[in-house]
Amino acid sequence: MPVYVESVTQPSPQDLTDLAKIYADAPEWLLMPYATAAALIEAALADGSLIAGRFNDRLLGAALLQRGDDAWRLSHLCVRKVTRKRGVGRRLLEETQRLASEAGKPLRLAAPAGHLEASALAARTHLPLDSL
Repeated sequence: MPVYVESVTQPSPQDLTDLAKIYADAPEWLLMPYATAAALIEAALADGSLIAGRFNDRLLGAALLQRGDDAWRLSHLCVRKVTRKRGVGRRLLEETQRLASEAGKPLRLAAPAGHLEASALAARTHLPLDSL
């Protein structure tokens, strides 16, 4: 499944619907420190940190990518429940690693402290995990 990763800066109405569906499937802890999925999406669009995976003109997964001076941090990675286990999250992560490497920056993961899912992802990918 060819998933294209892109920065989302000017989402279409369909993109906004897709993003809402992606984060509607997120566990509550993944949204922290944002109160709602809508607040997360709004903040990410405002600061230009939203990236997404697109397949057949639909967004299937998304994450926030903070491009810092010392390192890049990937957080809030989520894939629509109906699309999980098909490589969308892996594609987002791989493309983020490639872009960070091209920019000469290390990539770090970021998640709220104490969540096994985030720790497991960091262990599988051999990436450092920061607390949000």
